[in-house]
Amino acid sequence: MAITKFATAQWSGGLKDGKGEISTQSGSLTNQPYGFNTRFEDKPGTNPEELLGAAHAACFAMALSGILGGAGLTARSLDAKSEIVLDKQGEGFAITHAKLTLETEIPGTTEAQFKELAEKAKAGCPVSKLFNATITLDARLKG
Repeated sequence: MAITKFATAQWSGGLKDGKGEISTQSGSLTNQPYGFNTRFEDKPGTNPEELLGAAHAACFAMALSGILGGAGLTARSLDAKSEIVLDKQGEGFAITHAKLTLETEIPGTTEAQFKELAEKAKAGCPVSKLFNATITLDARLKG
């Protein structure tokens, strides 16, 4: 069963003075502005790395939830974050690293079991598989 989702990007102008808009199939993003200034200068709007980080954090949390369920466990919360690192390489740029962090409460698990299941989710998350970059995980049980 293949699932297809889409997003669209419109761009006009040059690299530094141009502007674009991103929209998603679901409508959760509609004509969201992006540009050189939102990517490299922290101006309001979004950028590809932030969107990849959101997708990665969401995918990882869902994957871990499924893996926990298979082990008979349920998290009270999964607070996931994915930092996407864009580095200059030669004449261009490359995403070189994705850093996942997670804080969670999972009643009935041990630290060793938690780490094992979190690593499985990191490796098995479809968005993790998409990246040709190092992915690290800093996962902590609360309490």
